[in-house]
Amino acid sequence: MFDTLTKAPGDKILALMGEYAADSRTDKIDLGVGVYKDEQGITPIMTSVKKAEQRIFAAAKTKTYLGIAGNKGYGAAVLDLALGDSVDRSRVRVAQAPGGTGSLWVLMQLIHRAKPGATVWVSDPTWPNHNPIAENSGLQVKTYPYFDAETRGVKFEQMLATLDGLGKDDVVLLHGCCHNPTGANLSDAQWDQVAASLARTGALPFIDLAYLGFGDGLLEDAYGTRKVVSSVPEALVAFSGSKNFQLYRERVGAAILIAKNAAQADVAQSQLLNIIRGAYSQPPDHGAEIIRVILEDPELRAEWETELNAMRARMIGLRQKLSDAIRQRSNSKDFDFIAAHRGMFSLLGLPNSVVEHLKATNGVYMIGDSRINVAGIPEERVGDLADALLAAIK
Repeated sequence: MFDTLTKAPGDKILALMGEYAADSRTDKIDLGVGVYKDEQGITPIMTSVKKAEQRIFAAAKTKTYLGIAGNKGYGAAVLDLALGDSVDRSRVRVAQAPGGTGSLWVLMQLIHRAKPGATVWVSDPTWPNHNPIAENSGLQVKTYPYFDAETRGVKFEQMLATLDGLGKDDVVLLHGCCHNPTGANLSDAQWDQVAASLARTGALPFIDLAYLGFGDGLLEDAYGTRKVVSSVPEALVAFSGSKNFQLYRERVGAAILIAKNAAQADVAQSQLLNIIRGAYSQPPDHGAEIIRVILEDPELRAEWETELNAMRARMIGLRQKLSDAIRQRSNSKDFDFIAAHRGMFSLLGLPNSVVEHLKATNGVYMIGDSRINVAGIPEERVGDLADALLAAIK
C-alpha cells in the first residue's frame, strides 16, 4: 500500500530548529521558534501552574473519562475569560479540544457539515496550519489583504473593502489579539468597523484566539473578540491556553460556537460532539484542569495574571529596546514599527537573502519570511542584534 506514497514536504520551522540545534556557535540567537522565553532563554512553568498541579495531584481520585465535551468547568472558565458577558450564554456552546489547532480543526469540520465547500477567507499572511486544516476539511480558501510590507502595519482599507464584498456563504478567519504572525494588530476602532461589516454582510466570523493577554491586558485584548460576537447572530472562536498559561505540550484548547438561539446552538453542539467522537473521541484533561483550577481560585488567578503581566511587559520592553537600538545606530525610523507591534511576533519585511545572511554570518535564526519571536531576543545582546540587522541589510 505505502508504495503509492511520495515523501511529504518537511516543516520549515522544525527544520530551522534542527539547524539551530546543530550550530556550534555559542553566540547564536534563536528568534524562530514561536514559544515564550524568559531572560535565561527558557520557556518556564508558571508558579501558578505548579501550584494548581500540586492541588490536582493531592485531590485526584480517578482518571476516568470526562465525556466528549471534556472538562466542563474549564469550558465555563474559558467562556468567562474570552467572552465575558458580551453575548447571551444560552446561545453559546463550548467543547474542549486538543490545543488551538484541534479547536480549529473541529470547527472547520463543523463548517463543512453546515455548508459543504464553503469559502474560508484568511489573512495575507496567515499561519501555515490554517490553509491545510481548511482544505483538508473540504473547504475553499481565499485571502483578504492584511499586512502592508511598506508600513509594516495593516492594509485596513483594502481589508475592509474585501470583507464588505462577502456574503452569507463566506467564513472570515480573524486573528484575535497578537495572533497575526506579522505582529500588526487591529485597533479597537478597526475592530468596530470589522464587526459592523460582518453584521451587514452576514459572513460568519471565525476568530483564532491564542494570545489573550499578550498585547495590552486581558480585558483590552478581549475587546475585538467580544465586539464581533456581540454584533452578529453566529460566530466561532478557537481558543488556546498554550501561550498565556505556558501549557504548550499539554495541548489545551476550546472550540466555541455562538448560534442564533439556544435550539440551534444545541443542534450545532450535537454535530460538534459527533465530529469529536469520530476523531479523538475525548480530549486530554490535565491542561484543562490546570486552567480551571487557576481561573476558579481568586488567589491563583491573581498570581497568574501577575505572571502574565510580567511576560507581556518583558516583550514590550524588548520591542522598545530593539527599536531604539536600531534608530540610534541608523538615525532612521524604518524599524520603529517593532515597538508599535504587539505580542510575540514581528514581521521585519526583509528579503530571504538577508535572512540567510544573518543565519550564516551572525548565527541569528528567524523564519524565512523574516518573522521574529521577540521573546527570543537576549536582553544583553539587543545592541549586537541591531548591529547584525543593519549590517546584513547593507
